[in-house]
Amino acid sequence: MTTTYDDPRRWWALAALGLAVLTLGFDITIMNVALPTIATELEVGTDALQWMVNAYVLVIAGLMLTCGALGDRHGRKRLLLIGLGLFGISSAAAAWAGAAALVIAARGVMGLGAAIMLPVAFAVLAALFGPAERGKAVSFLVMGLGIGIPLGPIIGGYLLEHFWWGSIFLINVPIAIIGAIAIAVLLPESRDPAPRRPDVLGAVLSTAGLTSLVYGVIEAPGRGWSDPVTIGPIGAGVVVLTGFVAWELRVRDPMIDLHLFAQPQFLWASIAGVLVTFGMLGLLFVVPQYLQFVAGHDALGTGIRLLPLIGGLVVGAPAGERLAARAGYRVPVSAGLAVLAAGVAIGAFTDLQSSYGFVAAWLATAGLGIGVALAPAMDAVLDALPTEQAGSGTAITMTLRQTGGALGVALLGSLLSEGYSGRLNTAGLPPEAAETARESIAGALAAATRLGDPALASSAHAAYLHGMSLVLIAAAITAGLSALLTALLLPGRPTAGGDHDRRSPRATTVPEAREG
Repeated sequence: MTTTYDDPRRWWALAALGLAVLTLGFDITIMNVALPTIATELEVGTDALQWMVNAYVLVIAGLMLTCGALGDRHGRKRLLLIGLGLFGISSAAAAWAGAAALVIAARGVMGLGAAIMLPVAFAVLAALFGPAERGKAVSFLVMGLGIGIPLGPIIGGYLLEHFWWGSIFLINVPIAIIGAIAIAVLLPESRDPAPRRPDVLGAVLSTAGLTSLVYGVIEAPGRGWSDPVTIGPIGAGVVVLTGFVAWELRVRDPMIDLHLFAQPQFLWASIAGVLVTFGMLGLLFVVPQYLQFVAGHDALGTGIRLLPLIGGLVVGAPAGERLAARAGYRVPVSAGLAVLAAGVAIGAFTDLQSSYGFVAAWLATAGLGIGVALAPAMDAVLDALPTEQAGSGTAITMTLRQTGGALGVALLGSLLSEGYSGRLNTAGLPPEAAETARESIAGALAAATRLGDPALASSAHAAYLHGMSLVLIAAAITAGLSALLTALLLPGRPTAGGDHDRRSPRATTVPEAREG
């Protein structure tokens, strides 16, 4: 069996993977700044705009488990090239689409490409890097994905100021081409040498259950948690996923090995990753609206003012990797969650008189905590997996993060909405204007401008800050409790720097010369 631990090309291959996940990161958020422009250009309503965003998220959440297992079975390099191809072609189709339905369909295919690339990119690291180097490689990919998410509004704002709305999709095409060429040339093939039989029913159940669950969660903030369109899909998703778990535990060759959750290191590292994602997406849900609607910045200015969050993450990820190498996974993961809790707790004191310097400081602190915790948590997951299960095992963690992130945004969105509408003063407004103002701060400011009512705008600003404080307090409590639980329950030390390799004896890397 040939490994690639000494192949100097592995670092160039890592750079190609980093470019790919960076693109996937900013595509999660780049749509948000483009929606008003797309609504005007394509003459579409709110429902179509929501589907342009949600189609991407739904497909990722629904198919990541299946795609991770396919990478283990059919070859991770092959799956990465397929994923990049789908992502690039669908991005070009979305850029030149002339109707909302085409954009939605293209976004769904982009989600399929992302569902392939996200778990497989991390799984490849187990074959490319030995224990002594894997932590650095993981922190690099975590930085790429983490930086990409807040980078979306910056890139989107710049492109919309200088080009047409389709440019936010077209930018993916050259990146996909460059990434595909680099991966084709530099990345060796790796797969499970003794793959299990295809688990078709497991794939169907996981896809249907996750898609239904995440759809219901996404609909909850707008429709309410008691609406049939929310309860029905969530209930159906839970039932189907229960059936999926029962099937996976009894079938001879399951798509994913649920017994991995019996390993405390895999279980608690996965949970930590979910909770860090919860905090990060909570920040990215409330802070851009604060910067745009309360502080008065445009889309590009809002994106630029998120850079301290990126800076903290860039500093934190390698620091977490170095700390894990010396002290074990538990220390950086719990410390990072504690720092994240401190950052967002400080942010809860933001008021109308707060300077941007204050906001930048707590954003940087939160970013530092995210970086310190997330890279070691992901490395701990990989360290707990035999290499032949790296794709399916990583897919479990990434799916949990995606689903938990969607649930977190929905819960925090509901909390923000309740806090905002409860504090907003709409006394004396026409009924229609009052309803519009209660729906969102954007609606309140539009109504204030239309009615010439500065008092409504002031009330909306204060009400939004109240809602944002509630969200940040909830995120701080969650991160703080997570830090405590991780400190108590996450075991294990990294293998980095040791003289042993925990790869399964079944693991294999197919030499490049044998490809084709």
